Order: sequence, then structure tokens, then C-alpha cells
Amino acid sequence: MWIAWPAFLMAGVLEMIVFALVDPAALHWSDQPVALSREGVYTIAFFVFWAVIVAAGALTTLLSLSPFEMNRCPVPRGERPSDCARHR
Repeated sequence: MWIAWPAFLMAGVLEMIVFALVDPAALHWSDQPVALSREGVYTIAFFVFWAVIVAAGALTTLLSLSPFEMNRCPVPRGERPSDCARHR
């Protein structure tokens, strides 16, 4: 939720900014008007914005891990499988 909730809020803000400047009825895809209602365009755009922001937040979280956190085995020493017996 540390990633999904802020991404949800920012997707809403981004949607307000984008659709304050762009009319969904004027959108074209492959030189054809988009065959969705305004609400459909708003909905799809919101979920696309949300997915992109979630991906950016998840990648940032992944890249912020130290090598120790990334490589450690989360299983206690006595219960580790043979492929998890790393570093002590």
C-alpha cells in the first residue's frame, strides 16, 4: 500500500491535469476517432496512469534496497534449504 495508495492519488491528479487540456471526444487512434464514451476514456486513462506510477514506485523501491537486503536469505539458519545457505 506504500506504493499503490500514493500512486492512486497521483493518477487522479494527473488525470485532472491531462483532461483539463485534452478533450476525450477529440482523441484519435490510427486516424480514427476513439470509439469510447468520455467516461470510458477517463477510466482507461486513469488505470494507465495508475499502472505507470505504480511501476515507477515499485522500481524505485526495488532499486533502493541495499545488496545485503537483496541477497539475504529470509529463512532461519536451521530451516534453510540447500540453495539458500548463503553467507553464514
